[in-house]
Amino acid sequence: MSTLPNVPSSTAPAPALKLSRKDFQSDQEIRWCPGCGDYSILNAATTAFAQLGVPREKFVVVSGIGCSSRFPYYVNTYGFHGIHGRAPAIATGIALANPDLLVWVMTGDGDGLSIGGNHLLHAMRRNVNLKIVLFDNRIYGLTKGQYSPTSEFGKVNKSAPFGTVERPVDPILLALAAGATFVARSVDVYQKHMIEMLRRAALHKGAAFLHVFQNCPIYNDNAFTDFTEKEIRDDRNIELVHGQPLVFGKNKDQALRMGSGHRIEVVPMGSGARGSAVEREASRTRNNLSPTMEGRHDEASDVLHYDATDPATAYLLAGLKPPDFPMPIGVFRETQLPAYEELVHRQIRDITEKRGPGDLDRVFGSGDTWDVRD
Repeated sequence: MSTLPNVPSSTAPAPALKLSRKDFQSDQEIRWCPGCGDYSILNAATTAFAQLGVPREKFVVVSGIGCSSRFPYYVNTYGFHGIHGRAPAIATGIALANPDLLVWVMTGDGDGLSIGGNHLLHAMRRNVNLKIVLFDNRIYGLTKGQYSPTSEFGKVNKSAPFGTVERPVDPILLALAAGATFVARSVDVYQKHMIEMLRRAALHKGAAFLHVFQNCPIYNDNAFTDFTEKEIRDDRNIELVHGQPLVFGKNKDQALRMGSGHRIEVVPMGSGARGSAVEREASRTRNNLSPTMEGRHDEASDVLHYDATDPATAYLLAGLKPPDFPMPIGVFRETQLPAYEELVHRQIRDITEKRGPGDLDRVFGSGDTWDVRD
């Protein structure tokens, strides 16, 4: 029994406009290496765009520098290929000027987390209504294979022949700490799952951050096969589905639960997952199970049930990784807060009502002024 990809259906309304993936394909020659995971992300994005039923002229795709940042050329929408790391800043301006647009930021682990880390952090902190997709291949591919901010400690490559001594950035932890109101992860080879994550990011109002593991076949091939190979991925991945128990494995025979010291632990289903009587009672209360249901409930009710609005659990899950734990994919956090542009426009409207329209010339001519003479 396969558990991947297996995602809940979105509750989004039916699209008003019928479009296909071809409507979002451009006529530009794609210049990614054969086998690059970027192709998979492109296919998923154009499919998700079409499913939204939003006219193409409402889309703007903004990028920085890197392999992933060639993305705007390959989609038939408005686009902006910006400078290194500045895509979130450019996109913020676009979203602020026209909140009706669906603004996407396509960036890589080097572009987004190194030179662009500051811009990315503040776009998420402000909750700008941006859809940020971070392509993470854990390497600088465009510039021939230097280590990136997400490269593993000890990674040997062209810029670290004896192994990098830097600890990597965890993109999910960064997004959670920055306050992004939608934080999710997918993998380039999980096409159906990625389409759903892109759709949900698009439907979220506020800063939506999607982290995608993406293979670089030239400079960091097979970086993620220890949890994506078809034969093992059911045992090495766990899907985060709001309200559902955190169970995984080909036969749904493993689960996560909160152990002592507020640490998550893996337990086999049916042998100890139920815990003590006190723990079972707490679990029954937490999951709204009646006393009669408790007697016949499945062991899953004794394990963690995922709550995407709970940041504490999201932090704990973000730190899990193979081989001791399964790799979490899906939505880590989803909550609603006012978007940045909504607050800005509301403030402008309120001040205008109180003080009248602004006068830029009067502002420039007020206070201490002087003439610069030859």
